[in-house]
Amino acid sequence: MKIDIITLFPEMCEGFLNESVIGRARKKGTVEFECHQLRDYAFDKHKRVDDSTYGGGMGMLMKAEPIALCFEDICRKLEKRPHFIYMSPKGKVLTQERVKELSELENIVILCGHYEGVDQRVIDEYIDEEISIGDYVLTGGELPALVLADAVSRMIPEVLSDDICFEEESHYKGLLEYPQYTKPFEWRGKEVPEVLMSGHHANISKWRRERSLEITAELRPDMLDKAELTDKEKEYVKEYVKNIKK
Repeated sequence: MKIDIITLFPEMCEGFLNESVIGRARKKGTVEFECHQLRDYAFDKHKRVDDSTYGGGMGMLMKAEPIALCFEDICRKLEKRPHFIYMSPKGKVLTQERVKELSELENIVILCGHYEGVDQRVIDEYIDEEISIGDYVLTGGELPALVLADAVSRMIPEVLSDDICFEEESHYKGLLEYPQYTKPFEWRGKEVPEVLMSGHHANISKWRRERSLEITAELRPDMLDKAELTDKEKEYVKEYVKNIKK
């Protein structure tokens, strides 16, 4: 997969993309990233990419033409049109399900917004979808773009050491992750649950599933409506919720 990021701060993005798991995957060529400086597609000597808004109002707006030229340049290099995403607080909130879908694409382009946003005409003409990482506003789109790039990249085969690394974690299967423990067995008077020391894989799996159900019921009960649960698990959750309310 190749992910192109259109940004005013490519150095900021590069610093993140060259580190840790994503950095190693990039070096191996498992996933390819390219950060494009939007100012390279501006016309005037000051490389200006923003201007005041028609109709008045506070703040500046990112101009349509530099964005269009940058995206068209990416299309020419790829010799096809990639999926174009604009990170925006107006977009649909990112979910693990959407992350999985995007990871199956060959190319995506992510636009990082700034100021008061982007000229609507370039959104109407080029953007395939707007994505938000939450109901709050940041100073720019770089952090949301990197969140998306990280989430999508780690779903690509061979980026993580084993599929189990993401198949058992929070959100992947519609539930929050079960508690985990490491050495020492006893820490400040608190011990690791005995079942995890038993070596009995079926009992461990059952314990982990039940803890996931309980944690999801307490912290994110809204997720249970979409999770794939057996009738027995639904009854387990119902009884658990009834007991914690007593």
